[in-house]
Amino acid sequence: FDLVSGGTDNHLLLIDLINIGITGKEAQNLLDEVYITTNKNTIPGEELSPNITSGLRIGTAAVTTRGMKESEMETIVNLIKKTLKKEDTVENIRKEVVNLTNRFPIYGEKI
Repeated sequence: FDLVSGGTDNHLLLIDLINIGITGKEAQNLLDEVYITTNKNTIPGEELSPNITSGLRIGTAAVTTRGMKESEMETIVNLIKKTLKKEDTVENIRKEVVNLTNRFPIYGEKI
C-alpha cells in the first residue's frame, strides 16, 4: 500500500488506493463486511468524487486502546490486504478478525 506523505507521526494513516485499482468506497465496504472499520477519504490531487474517493483512512486509536501492539498491527495489515485483494473468503477473514478482537476485548466482552 502507498501511504500518502510516505508515513505518519500520529495515529492516522491515509492510503492511496489508485495502484491497486479499488476506490475508497469499495475498500470501506469490503472491510466493513469483515468487521474492520475504516473511512473512504480523498487524497491530494483527488480525481474522484468525495462520495467515492481514491483513498482510505485508518486510525489506530481503537486497537491501541484495546492493548494491541506491533504484532497485532501486522496481523491487521495482512487482514486488510487479504480483504482488498480478495485473497480469502469474507467468512474466513471475519473469523480471523473476531478471533483477534476476542483476544483484546472491550470491557471484557467478546463477540
